[in-house]
Amino acid sequence: MSDWTLLAFVVALSLLLIGVSVALVLMGSGVRRGRGVPSRPERSTFRRKGEKRAPRRAGIIINPTKFDDVAAVQLELTAASRDLGWNEPLFIETTIDDPGTGQTRQAIEEGVDVVCPLGGDGTIRAVAVALAGTRTPMGLLPRGTGNLLARNLDIPFGDLTEALKVACSGRNKPIDVGWLELDPVEEPSTQDKGQAEDPVEGPPVVRHPFLVMAGMGLDAEIMGGTSEELKNRVGWSAYFVTGGRKLFVKRFRVRWSIEGREQPEVHARTILVGNCGTLQGGLQLLPDAAYDDGRLDAVVVAPKTIFGWGSVAVRVIGRSRKDAAELIRTSGTTYTVDVDEPRSVQVDGDVIGEASRMRLTVDKQAVIVRVAGADRAA
Repeated sequence: MSDWTLLAFVVALSLLLIGVSVALVLMGSGVRRGRGVPSRPERSTFRRKGEKRAPRRAGIIINPTKFDDVAAVQLELTAASRDLGWNEPLFIETTIDDPGTGQTRQAIEEGVDVVCPLGGDGTIRAVAVALAGTRTPMGLLPRGTGNLLARNLDIPFGDLTEALKVACSGRNKPIDVGWLELDPVEEPSTQDKGQAEDPVEGPPVVRHPFLVMAGMGLDAEIMGGTSEELKNRVGWSAYFVTGGRKLFVKRFRVRWSIEGREQPEVHARTILVGNCGTLQGGLQLLPDAAYDDGRLDAVVVAPKTIFGWGSVAVRVIGRSRKDAAELIRTSGTTYTVDVDEPRSVQVDGDVIGEASRMRLTVDKQAVIVRVAGADRAA
């Protein structure tokens, strides 16, 4: 094997890693807590001596399509709640017509202490819409292929009992909520199951919430091109297959601005805007992104050739904060993006259609989430 062949092979592997990692920001990494960080005492320790604990109850918004036996899941969570000293949860199922927003408002009206979405990322976003601006916390019970927010906040994954324990006795962490507005003329319909407005299907929905990341281009192509059947069979590894085919998706002209300030026009493979920038395996695509700073961080990935992808790979894998023409990272509170032809768009891993214009804004610390351990943003 010649030196050039070997070089091409190594670079190609790096490219595949980066291309898939861009989409796998949608899978999150969940940075682990460091050693020596003291655990937070149980909430019960803060009560005055002799003070009786008021009955507490969780509202669980359950997506029944994620389970073969919903009744068994309810029994498991009821038993776990009683073990924690809480009342039996209020269970409300999502429907095709309402993916969780109305159910969350009902749970709040019934006086629950925490609302727990039990489903995928669409369910989480639908619940977050109703909780935004309230003092009722959200407890995450991860279920699904992605569960981006849960993975990035280090919520126990695969163990509902442990996740419920965090939801009931964890620490409150306010996080930002991003909002994506699409040009309604360019979006003829939507299938977004976690949208902010009615209806769930049909006429255009202009405003979509996101808690981790929204993007246009390569990331949405990978998410939209990966079949549900393959994901059910092999999990997140299915994205590697699509990533290999989509790595050289045609570049497109991007005209964009930050807080009204026009940026230099660029021909990009993808543009991502979000609250989180840590990829699978600890790779940092947006090293300065934080969930609670009231700002959005963005990256434009714009390599022209295989060597440009190699430059992107070296900078991301090496955790370099130095940008180049192939990798442009910025921060702001309002982004607008215009492209010549409609492109696929995703929010938190859900492809919601195509658009030729995006406007992205953020509400600072609009939703409270229950997490375990020390504040990772500190």
